Amino acid sequence: MTAAQTAAPAARTPRRPRVGRVSSTVVTLGIVSLLTDVSSEAVAAVLPLYVTASLGLTTVAYGFVDGLMQGASALVRVAGGWASDRGDHPKWVAAVGYGLSALTRAGLLLASGFAAVTTLVAIDRIGKGIRTAPRDAMIAASSDPRSLARSFGTHRALDTAGAALGPLLAFVILWLIPEGYTTVFMVSLGASVLGLGALVLLVPDVRPRRAAWLAQHKTREGRGLPKCKGCTCDALGGLEPTGRPFSWSFLRDGATRRLLLVATALGFLTVGDGFVYLALQDRDGFATQWFPLLYVGTNAAYMLLASPAGRLADRLGRARVVVWGHVLLVGAYVCAALPSGGIAPTLLALVLLGAFYAATDGVLAALAGSLVPLPVRATAIGTAQTVVAVARMVASATFGVLWFAVGREPALVLVTVVLAVAVPVCWFVLRRADATTTDAGTAA
Repeated sequence: MTAAQTAAPAARTPRRPRVGRVSSTVVTLGIVSLLTDVSSEAVAAVLPLYVTASLGLTTVAYGFVDGLMQGASALVRVAGGWASDRGDHPKWVAAVGYGLSALTRAGLLLASGFAAVTTLVAIDRIGKGIRTAPRDAMIAASSDPRSLARSFGTHRALDTAGAALGPLLAFVILWLIPEGYTTVFMVSLGASVLGLGALVLLVPDVRPRRAAWLAQHKTREGRGLPKCKGCTCDALGGLEPTGRPFSWSFLRDGATRRLLLVATALGFLTVGDGFVYLALQDRDGFATQWFPLLYVGTNAAYMLLASPAGRLADRLGRARVVVWGHVLLVGAYVCAALPSGGIAPTLLALVLLGAFYAATDGVLAALAGSLVPLPVRATAIGTAQTVVAVARMVASATFGVLWFAVGREPALVLVTVVLAVAVPVCWFVLRRADATTTDAGTAA
């Protein structure tokens, strides 16, 4: 055996990481989100019935409250993204948002009355708005750009596991302890504090303008390691950490504007989940104590499908999956609008609703982040999420009035028909977005 043949195995000793592997930072951020969602969703799960049944208010009132919850976070999402991009320290901007949510949990232990509880829930949504874009910017900066949607899908799967556990936990507590709302609030506070602690102690201070993933990736040659299998850095060119300052000029880009236009239009046709659940309960008449389990069903489907949906988006195109994912929402509305129900249409509605979020939530963030340079990534993601949240706020308030005026079934049928027509139109507008993404998102 020659010396070259003997040395050959040694040259192959270093293991090449799999392309598209999800980073430990993404997983840790997912755990932070899991704990925080256990906290927030345990409180939020009973809100629709609390407003319409316990307080005896109309769907118009619930539409206003549901819109407020979505709109409160929308008002600060762009600000959170801007602060993250401006200082290039998204971790600490996100920590402010998580900390604000933790404080509202403590406030719930002292609050009494609908006004106080609603105010605290709105403040919690503001905290969510502050933290969302910086957190997503950290996910993007810590991920292989070729599998960005997969990273977002993995994070959303963990996030949604918490969103499923929260309502389930509230259901169990109230089942064992009637009127045990104080116990729910105590458990919610504990989960929120754990999530904040995990962020501060375990998540590194990722700085997107330094192209965290790319900087680590490109040091392999200096460490004497082979390039990653299928490496495209040389082919793409220009993939260097950037220190360019923040600028709003990304809003002049045609692809970005088309994305925001489509996101707004589809958001106007996405009514709050609570209305879907109220429609199912109004039609089937099941006992109110089972109501929180509807959230569990949707979130369980979302959790299971988020990562596969992210991989599918990376393969087929993120814009394609975001737009056509709304067909799943059409299916959920059809199930809720049926004049006669039963367990099968109800379960199908929950699965379709969860699949819709799996195909759109994290994938939208990945798409928005891939259309812009690194210095403005958090702001771009926050802007996209803001227009969606504001549109859904208007949709919830409008749908509440529509339900009150014409009834459950006609209102759902009208929204379903308009959404079914809007999906192919929106795809025509956004069809070239996948071809214009920067993929790495790191171009100067």
